[in-house]
Amino acid sequence: MRTLVTFQSEAFNTTEVKDYFINPCCFGDDVARWLVRRLREAGVEADDDIGQEDFGWYLNFDMPEGEHCVVLGFRPGDDDTPGHWVAEVERDVGFFRSILGGRRKGIAPSAVRAVHEALEAPEICNIRWHERANFDAGNEELGTPQP
Repeated sequence: MRTLVTFQSEAFNTTEVKDYFINPCCFGDDVARWLVRRLREAGVEADDDIGQEDFGWYLNFDMPEGEHCVVLGFRPGDDDTPGHWVAEVERDVGFFRSILGGRRKGIAPSAVRAVHEALEAPEICNIRWHERANFDAGNEELGTPQP
């Protein structure tokens, strides 16, 4: 299942380093808050609190099949390629199961659809869904506009 998505947007901060960032590259707090708002507008229960990772941000949301999480960060471009956001839908399984790889197991298709529908907005363009193995291997051209 395609659980990793890339997209572009000029609506979010990718240049101003905030004093609360763990690392200078930790952009995405505004994207995470926006995504929480979009999920809620669609009737999905999403937590108020977003969290920070060393590379970006995450947010938790509930689906009938269980709790899920979106982890996201910004990947800057270069002279030939514009930057884009990278986000992955995971299961929220707790610390121990997370260590054993549980975050990538049992992801509900409805959770992926909810994130996709939230991203379908005027501020977002070039949505591409990827299988994790293809993305990690650098085969991003295999991404599709739908999950």
